[in-house]
Amino acid sequence: MKKKTILALLALLPMALSAQIVDTDDLDDYDDEDEAEVEVLDDADDGDFSQGFDFPEALADANIDSLMSQYMSKTYLQTDEGCQQLSENPQVNREVYIDRLRRMPTVMEMAYNDVVRSCIDRYMVRLRRQVSYMLGAANFYMPIFEQALDTYQLPLELKYLPIIESALNPTAVSRAGATGLWQFMLATGKAYGLEVTSYSDDRRDPVKSSIAAARYLRDLYNIFGDWNLVIAAYNCGPENINKAIRRSGGKRDYWAIYPYLPKETRGYVPAFIAANYAMTYYCEHGICPMQSKLPVKTDTVMVDRNITFDQVARVCDLDIDMLRSLNPAYRRDVVPGLSAPSPLRLPTTEVGRFIDMQDSIYHHAATMQLKRDEVAIDERPVAQPTQKRTTQKRTAQRAVTVKVKRGDSLSAIARRNGTTVARIKKLNGLRGNNIRVGQSIRVK
Repeated sequence: MKKKTILALLALLPMALSAQIVDTDDLDDYDDEDEAEVEVLDDADDGDFSQGFDFPEALADANIDSLMSQYMSKTYLQTDEGCQQLSENPQVNREVYIDRLRRMPTVMEMAYNDVVRSCIDRYMVRLRRQVSYMLGAANFYMPIFEQALDTYQLPLELKYLPIIESALNPTAVSRAGATGLWQFMLATGKAYGLEVTSYSDDRRDPVKSSIAAARYLRDLYNIFGDWNLVIAAYNCGPENINKAIRRSGGKRDYWAIYPYLPKETRGYVPAFIAANYAMTYYCEHGICPMQSKLPVKTDTVMVDRNITFDQVARVCDLDIDMLRSLNPAYRRDVVPGLSAPSPLRLPTTEVGRFIDMQDSIYHHAATMQLKRDEVAIDERPVAQPTQKRTTQKRTAQRAVTVKVKRGDSLSAIARRNGTTVARIKKLNGLRGNNIRVGQSIRVK
């Protein structure tokens, strides 16, 4: 790839990433830094991919559990009573796996090895129930993913990338802060047109984030020209792929640079292959998809005022949790239409009712406090004396002074006034015992 072409493509990528992406045809000029961040496998480990990798974060049980706790999963996904799910995964030998992967209609390479086998086993054994949920949720999300990928003429098997990114949870947030189905970091999302405010986060919007992800994947492919490297770069960043290529002596094959990648990225492409396998051959492993009653047919109405989900739910007699599930981009149950016309996604059957009752919705009292447009100031002075001032005033009212007469001493004055010499000294700031005739001395 020509250097001018590379530089032109870099302008499309986030600045945080493009600063470190280099022309891999000129790797000798690349600064070999940050060795500590990659645990390079020994030569003896070449070909043995069973060690030294981490499963992607979304394959953790806790992240899958978060999918199953969502309203959509609990309400719209139900067990298919007509399908008999096996409690255990059938044994499959190496040759069968290789043949099945070969038969999948994918442009992207789906090769087999021990790491791929480990990831398949994780889906087919430990996460069998979760795969059922994801198959059910896929009925809602996959058409959205496919439309975005088809628009940019990308391989449709990329639609399974969100399975390993977020387990199909639109509100998922990684340890590093990546958010949404496609797990965009804030800077990358903004570079691809995803807006993030206190009220809304486009990274959580299935449609907007899918379009952004398709554009980002297209740009990565224009740089690397290899889909496995693109997938790896999506996970760890293009700069880390370039460093791995450099350390491998310029090899541009994912499995050749595997030992030089961060641990999670070593498991990322295998997990992607395993996700494609799981979503294709689940029947052969005795896994039943959940029956889906998701409102697949939805439409949007544009809102030009600030309204709450509660207002819409009460006036239109809708389930507020359903509104949250269909509109995960709104972080505070508020559609901020006053800032800019904002879409509200509804089941197609409810769009007409919203339009008919729009005025009632806008004027319905919100149960939550929205921002006020104007506030009055009470300029009347309010007497609020502090405790210190009150104490000073009372002390001043009780103060008693006497004048020093000829022959007086501090001890004599103290006896006459029922106090002590030390107290008189403190009240008058006296250091010694000297006083003069006619001097006013405070005794209380």
